[in-house]
Formats: sequence, C-alpha cells, structure tokens
Amino acid sequence: MDGASEFLPSPHSILKTDFIDLDSCTVYSSGGCFCKLEGRIDDCSCNIDTVDHFNNVKLYPILRSILVTDFFRYIKVNLNRGCPFWPDDSKCAIQDCSVKACPEEQIPPGLKGHQTFKIDSGKNVKPTQADEPCDENHGGLGAINQTISDENFEDFQRWQKHDDSIDTFCEMDDENSLELQYVDLLLNPERYTGYKGSSAHRIWNSIYKENCFRFGGGYGPYTTSKNLEALCLEKRAFYRTVSGLHSSISIHLCAEHYTKARDCFSKGEWGPNPQEFKRRFDPTLTDGEGPQWLKNLYFIYLLELRAIAKAASYFENELFYTGNEENDKQVQVAIKKLLETAKSFPDHFNENVMFSGNDKETRKLKEEFRLHFLNISKIMDCVGCDKCRLWGKIQIQGLGTAFKILFSKDLSTNFSVHRKQFRLTRTEVVSLFNAFGRLSNSVYHLDKFRQILGSNQKTEL
Repeated sequence: MDGASEFLPSPHSILKTDFIDLDSCTVYSSGGCFCKLEGRIDDCSCNIDTVDHFNNVKLYPILRSILVTDFFRYIKVNLNRGCPFWPDDSKCAIQDCSVKACPEEQIPPGLKGHQTFKIDSGKNVKPTQADEPCDENHGGLGAINQTISDENFEDFQRWQKHDDSIDTFCEMDDENSLELQYVDLLLNPERYTGYKGSSAHRIWNSIYKENCFRFGGGYGPYTTSKNLEALCLEKRAFYRTVSGLHSSISIHLCAEHYTKARDCFSKGEWGPNPQEFKRRFDPTLTDGEGPQWLKNLYFIYLLELRAIAKAASYFENELFYTGNEENDKQVQVAIKKLLETAKSFPDHFNENVMFSGNDKETRKLKEEFRLHFLNISKIMDCVGCDKCRLWGKIQIQGLGTAFKILFSKDLSTNFSVHRKQFRLTRTEVVSLFNAFGRLSNSVYHLDKFRQILGSNQKTEL
C-alpha cells in the first residue's frame, strides 16, 4: 500500500491515552523525524528507549528466527476476492508486485488438508491416534468414538463459524474456498512495489475518513494531533492503531526501497532510502505531524506485544505441527523463549481500561469498534497491488487477532455447551506473529534510519 502518506489532508497524528501517553515524553533532540522519540512516557515507568532496547536486543532476533520456519512462512490466502466497495483496475509500477504461489508439493504435509483441532482447546494437534496401539483387553467398550460423519463435520463448521463471528474483528478468508492458495512469505517479502497514486490514496482515504471515529460519533474527517483529544479513550486507541500500522508499513517501504539500475548493463538494488523516509516523516514536510505518526508505531507495538503475552498459556500448548518432528520441537522451544521474553516486559499495554463498563453504551461502543475494524479488513480486498494486498491482509488480520485476544474473557475459562472456549485458527496465529514481526522490524529499522540520518547530518556539518 505504497503512496499511503502522499495524499492530503494528512490523516496521521498522535493520540493521547489515559494509560500510555507517548505524547508527553521529554524532548531534547533536534533530530527532525526523531524529535518526539526520546524521553519518558507519562503514567508508566518505561520510555521509548526502553522499548527500542527491548525489541532490538532481546525480542527481534528471536522473532526473526521463528518467522522463517515452515509453520509461519506458509499461509493460505485468497488474493482473488473482489473488492466489495468499488471496481479497481490499478497496476503496479514494477514486476515485483506479483505474488508467487506455492506448488502443492512444496507445502509441508502437516499443513495440507483439514487441520485437526481439539474442540476444548482449539490447538492444532498431531494426528497420532491411528498410530497408537489399542488395548485389546477392554474390547473398546469404554472408548469414545471420535469419528465424525461428513454431515456432522459440516454442521460443526457452521456452528464454529457462527461462534467465531461473534468475537472476530476481521473478515477472514473461507478456509474451504477453492480460490485459496498457499504463499511462501519468504519468497514474497513486503517492500516497495511502486503502488501509489489515486488507487493507494483511495484505500487510505477510505480507512481514515470513512472508518475512523469522528468527534460526536459516526464516521468523519481526518484526525490530527490537534483535534484527537476530543475523542474518548477507545476511539483514540482505534485511530492510533491504524496510524501506527500505517507508519510501520511506510517504514518497511523505506527500508526495502527499489533503486533503478543506472544503465542497461546492471540491475536495480533493494535497500534503505533515507530521503524517502524523510519525505514521509520529516516535520517540515508533514506539517509537524511526521514524528507524531512514528510515535503511534510504539502504541500498536505495545498493543500486539501485550496480546501475545496475554495468550502465552494458549500458545505454550500449541504444537505448531508441520509434520517435521525435529523442526516442530525447535519451533516450540523458540516460541516458549519468545513468550518468556514478551512476558518479561515490565510495562505492558493495559487493555482493562478499555470497555471497562458493563452498561448498554459500553457494549454498543465495543460493537462499533469491532464493526469499524471489520470494515477495514474488507477494504484490503480492494488493494490493487497483489503483494500489498497480501501483506495488508496479513497485518490487518494480525491486528484483528490481537484485538480478539485483548478483549476476550479469561483465556483459561472452560467452555460450556452453550459457548465455545477461546480458540484461534492457524491463519490467525500465523497472521498475528507475522504482523508483530512487521512491527518489530519497523522499530528495528527506525533505529537504523536514526543512525543513517544522524551520520548524514554530521557529514553535512
């Protein structure tokens, strides 16, 4: 979704919250884009430097090692679903916009076909029942018949889909659709594609202008740091997550930017483009808003970090099964290390202050929050660039999964016949970890751009 920060009026801004106020940091730097990214954060004991160190030194290396494994690199996605809002015939500027689907034989055997989920836990499990020896002494009289007819299986799927729709924040692809295809995310990295202009502007324009909350309710005009305080906490948080995701995507495009070949005998190169970064975030070029947009990256980072930490007990019981027993065990070990690191962060996002009441207005606000984000997830099918659509869907699905975790009841609550226990599909798990991986990558590259631009500034002096 390149070209995102080009259209005016600018939709990005910082927002102040009652639980993590990134706008009140003490500013001593005159580093342009980074002038707001220093100092202490009000109402909690951490500061931006703490987040930078935690991510870049402790968490980022672990997360990178996890996302290259088979369970997390392959995802099943429908990139052919039409836009429900408008026709789109936009084209990408370079060939790298296209997405390369995986041949069936390349997919790990454990990821093919129907995934097996335990009804009481929702985790993907290794299909070992057929391999286990039977106890011939009991004759099978006390055994549970775990076979399910095709008709009953379809009924279970319909019930599950209905239950999931109550809590979901995203329009998820139908996993039984014939149009779904496996994609190797390592072969289709998120980077600059040349997708810009009216098509990209229309995507972000629809997200900000028609789906973010306005002052007084409903949909409305662009929000800036000058008018954001008129909104309630939940609506400010909604805007800030969208803005933070927008900033993160922009950083990815700047970090993996394409420089054309100088002549016909050489190839173009991918790499950081500090001038493009300045164009998108320098306060003198963004009416002072650029540094505020970057600060929203930290907000969504903390939000998704908290979601992963909150669901730690759930993920610790996952097998992350692909059929390669040795690799699967290594992934489980790495995941536990990541979860321990995530839980060790001292100042997590506090979701409990949101939707804290139990009155009619609070429930209505939460449902509006969910439906607004659900609508944004549908807009992802309107993105004209295939690769941008792929990563847009993954990151929106990941954020929606984080919302689902944060605003669900206790994850350890036992289910009843009337209500399923909390569960996540494999697509939700893969999307969440890859989405957080993108945010972690952005925080990491933000520090790299700080070093590059600081070095350039010294050279100019």
